[in-house]
Amino acid sequence: MNKTVKDIVRSFYKTDLIHNTEAFSEYLHPEIELYWNSSFGFNKKDFNDIKAMFHEMALSFETLRCEISHLIAEGDTVTVRHTYFVQTIEAPDKEEPIAHFITIWELKNDKLYKGYQISQQGDNAPESIMSFISK
Repeated sequence: MNKTVKDIVRSFYKTDLIHNTEAFSEYLHPEIELYWNSSFGFNKKDFNDIKAMFHEMALSFETLRCEISHLIAEGDTVTVRHTYFVQTIEAPDKEEPIAHFITIWELKNDKLYKGYQISQQGDNAPESIMSFISK
């Protein structure tokens, strides 16, 4: 069975990226470019930058979990709205939202190729969290 572009993106975000380093080669195109606007400013990341970022996260977090609220596809382009939740090494029994994201991915050869991402820091307010819960 062939995976759809939505299946590929959903599977990437459901993967344990801080503990499964093989996933980067499976999901990310070697020439990937991620253009990221965050509350800290603009960043452009390539394959090695993304892999290094998740490696750094693994040093601080026990777990990393993604909750997808929206997943929309058109052709080889997928838009995903999601929140990453973490458990820190210091407080492994407490899960907190670390950031909210909207990312538009262009896929090439069934891999994430070009990404355009906007993020902001996580928010614990009930109304905010509920807006990210899948319906």
